[in-house]
Amino acid sequence: MTVNLSKGQAISLQKSDGGTLTAVRMGLGWQAAPRRGLFGRRTQEIDLDASAVLFAGQQPVDVVFFRHLVSDDGSVRHTGDNLVGGAGQGGDDEAILVDLQRVPVHIDQIVFTVNSFTGQTFAEVQNAFCRLVDETNGQELARYTLTGGGQYTAQIMAKVHRQGDGWQMTALGTAANGRTFQDLMPSITPLL
Repeated sequence: MTVNLSKGQAISLQKSDGGTLTAVRMGLGWQAAPRRGLFGRRTQEIDLDASAVLFAGQQPVDVVFFRHLVSDDGSVRHTGDNLVGGAGQGGDDEAILVDLQRVPVHIDQIVFTVNSFTGQTFAEVQNAFCRLVDETNGQELARYTLTGGGQYTAQIMAKVHRQGDGWQMTALGTAANGRTFQDLMPSITPLL
């Protein structure tokens, strides 16, 4: 059963049978919003990029994004860059896989961000979502829907963080501006 998250809402990443999750996928999907032009409705290609920043306390120690597809320890992996989107209706255009059992113990938070690399604002995007999937069985656990568009080019979507012996996900949904995860670091730090 999927939980539709609202900004700031947290969920525990425990399986329904009481076990803990071992591998999750953060999926990102989107479509370009149709625009009215001189010759009718048309869409523009939009390149959104998913990134995962790994933190030890307040310090970023690694990042996974379209130019660094695998974390240094191998526990987090990006499936590849999608330059135009298009799924936006349930399928993932980009995905980041996290093997929770392999994440080193000093990593206590993984923050997922979305950036418009080509600089379009979220007012030009529709059906954008971030979802968390149990990678062992394909079950969608949680979904955060980007609503309302807006004149910003990035979103700090969610974080997965250690909670006792397990993990928890918190939907952040914080608007920001920037073309890459580096541009977002000043906005991420207060959310840790």
